[in-house]
Amino acid sequence: MKEMSRMASLTQAMQVPVFDLKRQNEALHDDLVAAFERVIRAGQFILGDEVAAFEAEVAALSGVKHGVGVGNCSDALHLVQLALGIGPGDEVITTPFTFFASAGATARLGARPVFVDIDPVTFNLNADMVEAAITPRTKAIVAVHLYGQPVDLPRLRAIADRYGLTLIQDAAQALGARYESRPVASYGHVTCYSFFPTKNLGAFGDGGMVVTDDDELADRLRMLRAHGSKPKYYHHLLGYNSRLDALHAAILRVKLPHLPSWIERRRAIAARYRLLLAGTRPVREGLVTLPAEAPGAEHTYHQFTIRVRQPYRDALRQHLARHGVQTAVYYPLALHLQKVFEPLGYKPGDFPEAEWATSEVLSLPMFPELTDNEIEYVAAVIDTFEPPVGSNA
Repeated sequence: MKEMSRMASLTQAMQVPVFDLKRQNEALHDDLVAAFERVIRAGQFILGDEVAAFEAEVAALSGVKHGVGVGNCSDALHLVQLALGIGPGDEVITTPFTFFASAGATARLGARPVFVDIDPVTFNLNADMVEAAITPRTKAIVAVHLYGQPVDLPRLRAIADRYGLTLIQDAAQALGARYESRPVASYGHVTCYSFFPTKNLGAFGDGGMVVTDDDELADRLRMLRAHGSKPKYYHHLLGYNSRLDALHAAILRVKLPHLPSWIERRRAIAARYRLLLAGTRPVREGLVTLPAEAPGAEHTYHQFTIRVRQPYRDALRQHLARHGVQTAVYYPLALHLQKVFEPLGYKPGDFPEAEWATSEVLSLPMFPELTDNEIEYVAAVIDTFEPPVGSNA
């Protein structure tokens, strides 16, 4: 194959990390140091001007009025539902195939996460199944843009509006994503972001933000992140201590102008993977399925996640590891089967698409600084994969 002939030779083994933040930080080293020094000279480390400026910048990027910086995205999801008055006896619809915080935020308030199965192509909440899960106790829908792929936002917003529900977007992996040329946050009532170091825009530790057009909700969130106070030492709500630090905000402000080019590079990497992998034996023989981009969605490719037909996922992962290629599995166990959620009464088989996905997904190396040679090497390694002797492939 012409494209394969240009790939890196397997005779020269490479080490390809699944993610490497050092490359990005090295390229921005001088600007990052200058941002640190600016904060040190200012002497304000909790909230303050740096955080306020960053909140405004992210809100503008999101196409909404307000940004409220918090300690992390898990807190963002929790504080949003607290601000909405969600609590015992209430229900919140979400996906069982996501990181724990998407449902854990609901459960910690004493409300019930109600799971709806996923679309097997996009891995996102199946909009066709949402209405059937709505009851008089339903208060919100938490829609997760998994791997950076936007959900069907027009349909979910229409459902939410029809039933008087709040559409909460978990965009931890989707900062910068767009749907039909609009920022995803412009479709929902409220959106939560993560600045965990591995995310599209990563700090040097935990960080998160809520963005919204709702003035009252933004005001409540600002109180809740600071022990429910407004002004300081005058407490109106029982809140938390969950504030974005000025140092993190300064770092993120250095990185934010680069986000569009980083996402463009992620999308270029995804296109290169797709081109090279299309001709590999595992794809041709149906062992591997490449990720699809939904119509209207502008995927950020926080992850490039393939599906590997069972029982071959672990064997392919081991094959890649032997050749120096790191991979990851996001996520190995669906939420409805997690021990902590046993009291909800779900059982194996309740959400077959989510359960099947946990056994097949495999995320390949993906970050903006990934080189073309590394992409070609990963594809070449996959091309040499042979199912174990005795398999049915």
